[in-house]
Amino acid sequence: MNAPLPEHIRRALETVTLDDKYSLDHGRAFMSGVQALVKLPMLQRQRDALQGKNTGGFISGYRGSPLGGYDQALQKAEPYLKAQNIVFQPGVNEELAATALWGTQQLGFAPEGSNKFDGVFGIWYGKGPGVDRCSDVFKHANMAGTTPWGGVIAVAGDDHISKSSTAAHQSDHIFKACGLPVFFPTSVQDILDLGIHAIAMSRFSGVWAGMKTIQEIVESSATAIIDPERINIVVPEFDMPPGGVHIRWPDAALEQEARLFDYKWYAALAYIRANKLNHNVIAGPHDRFGVIASGKAYNDTRQALLDLGLDDATCQRIGLRLHKVAVVWPLEAQTTREFATGLHEILVVEEKRQVIEYQLKEELYNWRADVRPNILGKFDEVEGDFTGGEWSMPNPSAHHLLRANADLNPAIIARAIAKRLRKLGVPEDVQARIDTQLAILTAQEQSMQTLLTKGVDGAERQPWFCSGCPHNTSTKVPEGSRAMAGIGCHFMTIWMDRATVGFTQMGGEGVPWMGQQPFSNDQHMFANLGDGTYFHSGILAIRQSIAAGVNITYKVLYNDAVAMTGGQQVGERPEGHSVVQIAQSMRAEGAVKIIIVTDEPEKYDSITGLPSGIAIQHRDTLDAVQREFREIKGTTVIIYDQTCATEKRRRRKRGTMVEPTERVIINELVCEGCGDCGVQSNCLSVEPLETEFGRKRTINQSSCNKDFSCVKGFCPSFVTVDGGKLRKKGQGADKPVWTGGDVPEPALPRLGAEAWGVIVAGVGGTGVITIGQLLGMAAHMEGKGIVTQDAAGLAQKGGATWSHVLIGARQEDIRTTRVGSASADLVIGCDPLVAANKETWQRLRAGRSHVALNANATPTAAFVTNIDWQNPAQACVDTLVSNLGTDDVGVLDAETAASKLMGDSIYTNPMMLGYAWQRGWVPLAFASLMRAIELNGVQVANNKTAFEWGRRAAHDPQAFAGLLSGGGAKVIQFKPRETVATVIERRVAFLTDYQNAAYAADYLRFVDRVRKVEAALGKSDLTMAVARNLFKLMAYKDEYEVARLHSDKAFHERIASQFEGDYKLRVHLAPPLTAKKNAKGELIKKAYGPFMFTAFGWLAKFKGLRGTALDVFGYTDERRTERALIAEYRTAIEGLLSDLDAGNLALALDIARVPDLIKGYGHVKDRNLAAARSRWADLQARWAAGESAEARVA
Repeated sequence: MNAPLPEHIRRALETVTLDDKYSLDHGRAFMSGVQALVKLPMLQRQRDALQGKNTGGFISGYRGSPLGGYDQALQKAEPYLKAQNIVFQPGVNEELAATALWGTQQLGFAPEGSNKFDGVFGIWYGKGPGVDRCSDVFKHANMAGTTPWGGVIAVAGDDHISKSSTAAHQSDHIFKACGLPVFFPTSVQDILDLGIHAIAMSRFSGVWAGMKTIQEIVESSATAIIDPERINIVVPEFDMPPGGVHIRWPDAALEQEARLFDYKWYAALAYIRANKLNHNVIAGPHDRFGVIASGKAYNDTRQALLDLGLDDATCQRIGLRLHKVAVVWPLEAQTTREFATGLHEILVVEEKRQVIEYQLKEELYNWRADVRPNILGKFDEVEGDFTGGEWSMPNPSAHHLLRANADLNPAIIARAIAKRLRKLGVPEDVQARIDTQLAILTAQEQSMQTLLTKGVDGAERQPWFCSGCPHNTSTKVPEGSRAMAGIGCHFMTIWMDRATVGFTQMGGEGVPWMGQQPFSNDQHMFANLGDGTYFHSGILAIRQSIAAGVNITYKVLYNDAVAMTGGQQVGERPEGHSVVQIAQSMRAEGAVKIIIVTDEPEKYDSITGLPSGIAIQHRDTLDAVQREFREIKGTTVIIYDQTCATEKRRRRKRGTMVEPTERVIINELVCEGCGDCGVQSNCLSVEPLETEFGRKRTINQSSCNKDFSCVKGFCPSFVTVDGGKLRKKGQGADKPVWTGGDVPEPALPRLGAEAWGVIVAGVGGTGVITIGQLLGMAAHMEGKGIVTQDAAGLAQKGGATWSHVLIGARQEDIRTTRVGSASADLVIGCDPLVAANKETWQRLRAGRSHVALNANATPTAAFVTNIDWQNPAQACVDTLVSNLGTDDVGVLDAETAASKLMGDSIYTNPMMLGYAWQRGWVPLAFASLMRAIELNGVQVANNKTAFEWGRRAAHDPQAFAGLLSGGGAKVIQFKPRETVATVIERRVAFLTDYQNAAYAADYLRFVDRVRKVEAALGKSDLTMAVARNLFKLMAYKDEYEVARLHSDKAFHERIASQFEGDYKLRVHLAPPLTAKKNAKGELIKKAYGPFMFTAFGWLAKFKGLRGTALDVFGYTDERRTERALIAEYRTAIEGLLSDLDAGNLALALDIARVPDLIKGYGHVKDRNLAAARSRWADLQARWAAGESAEARVA
């Protein structure tokens, strides 16, 4: 607001742009690790130009988390890359990309005068499994070598905790096996700096350089210094062999090997030594205890020391020496020996399997026993036995010090350091400080156990397909069949109800069946194969299955985008890779039969090039197609063509894809809450709606991607609105009037020596990462130290997502990329389930942490398969408040507020940011945050408005709540504390409208009878149960009732409050007397236009015929059953009343509530009725046997 800004901030707000990271030649820029990998070749090209060399750059590889967005970042930066003679050409797969990089170093083989440049440097990139499959190329290319003005870096994206991978991986050992020195940067700045060194070392020594990146580093963002001359390269003295160490032709294999083994590795070591890439960070003259670490583990070690209360001065006082390793293999010997000299003990801190530890032990093995330090790492010493290694232990896991599985964190490292320091001995005051800090960690762990015991953490947000995802339909298999999973978003089928078991590495999809079929009684298997994987290597899997002659159907899931890594086009050509090309390839490979199944069969009328004999079918026929294909001998292929839902959303926003004019709504009074719409669609946008008549369904218009599969749910409640548009909230007559007065500027927290830790916790796909980036850019513009790190899982909506933000007075005040245990200063809880998740909880600490909490939680994926799922949002809120206190937890129903005030729940997160800022929990200026929103460039005005609403909510909660409670269309709301009287009164009124007053009076008389009997026990629970369930049976939804509810004025008013413009309504029905049936004998729904609502109004007037001889609908089996159930239920309840007592009341309640299990229409209702009857019979048998509540407990 009005407070004057320092000049450097004011200037930054005027000059900083998002393109600074690429456009600046000198200065500061906010960038991610991935973007640093884009900037790196530009800096190298500028360095070469300063030395008078005309070089070019070449980048190729294959995307995969945590480098999933690298190719997109390169494409966005194409103008900047092109200006520096840098070419980006993604590979079909990793090894072919690596082969192309090998080619850049072979330009010297051409005749003189053929080359445009003095040399070409290269960057290969790939996920950890891509490194595995490239080992042959790496070995060959590394043996061959590089050129003096070329050089190659192979960048590996490792996933230590299998966050977005089918297996955890560690590329260090593969790089080592291939002879590539392994660089391991610790920060965004390190990626730039070590990248320059890696290329220089590659040029000097003739070897390829490996660079290991992990999510915590490469997907973090920070302010970096851009300067081509920042790094001073020291060229070491080294005796090269005759002819040097670089690539040549011809070159015999054994000569290459000798050059690598005898010279190139040692030249690389000379470079590492001369440039002090490995060095002491903390050292003193009387050091006794050494800690050596690299990469993320180094960052975590720095944080662990601070968490123990050990700053640099204290470390020097107690004799602790810290050594940072930038190149983990080969470990440079001279520097390492200097580090080890004089130490009594060394702790090696590294994630995953040992790399540094083994080398360190080898290097120091021959030292005299009296000077050789004790070396520990993965394992602690065995009490009384110091002679054996890990392989001599009967159970090494019993002696773990720093585990090799999963990852490490500051808390684990702190405990290991503390344990060794206690044994070595430190001054009493230091030990007391360490014990105090350990007690905090212990308390946090105990708090975590309490959380787990309460079951709050059980409310996990499991990853799921996006709303409208093609995989919701394409991965289904017919009853009795099984499928195998593969790499891609469709991998998530293994935890869904899809009869999908097992998976393979990328490109091996379906091939396990070749090994199984000869030994199995099953005759057929389905295999899911993503389009990206097909182009990468999956075509070979199909070729193998065809060669083996196995009976398998490959479902090639063509989604027109590689959604798992950000929506890239399929294939690496500008035009992508089409269904036609896949079909042609499959025909050429010899597939027995091929078919295309799509949601848009009409588009193929204009598509040419398809091989003859390939049918085009609508996706609604998929089940029948699969049933046909599973009977065919040999390998068959179904190409399922439907564009990725998230990519559709992007294209519609960009205007490159037509926006459907239809939207789906549900008449909640017609809805039975059976969940068949969820079964048909598997969609997260079909959400529960709690009403006074029980749980119904509603469509979340903000997240709906308009796939319309939910309409297939066998239920007449679905109405599509064609034309018009969603009514904009907060505008015109709907514009809310704020009465809370001016909102004053809050007092912002002051930054000290320790970074301010912020966690943004929410649901993937809702803008959680964006909030983290806004905070990061604002801090950057203020000249503060800043690191953000995004912790998302699979590329889907619905999963838990975190953004860690560390804000420091200086960049060097930030030691790591994530908020540490018990170190969060602020949690912006955009979703209460994620805010109370153990990943968030372990970072909270009473007395330090503040939580800005959205009270509303969208349903988790569990609701899709469990219609009785209960939302744990309130339990999460209560747990956070009880543990942190009301002063430090601010609760706001931001989702409801965003929907009502702004017309879209997507503004929940910026509203929460504004709320947290106004509470004084964000150490950044208002102007900086507003400028960051402007730079983001997406819905700028709306995001600023949402921020302002959040501020108002924090300033005057009562005035804000008043805004939300007033006006708007009336929607049936669930009342958790309804009285028996109000429940009965509402239902009597409803039944009067349903049929007539006499019908309602009959209901009331029966319920009153139950009430009188139960009153003798001083209870009303059975009365409430009968009031609800008898009503449910008596208000059965026949044709007259569906017509009445769809023609009801309140329903149409609700539609009018939600939509504006010229729209028409269509209802989706399957009238029992006229609807056709499918192969299963189930009625098929059909859309009926606006005329049907006129017909509904007419039909509703004939409700008086219900149950009479003139009721033509009443003769169907379904209607006869519904009428019979009313009498059957009354008889059952009357049987309870005569023997009702306190001992059997609970069993009576169970019997009275059985009708709640009877949900749905038609075959869905029949299925549920059968289950209800089974339950009813069991309960009544127990009643007849005289079972009491006490007997059931016993």
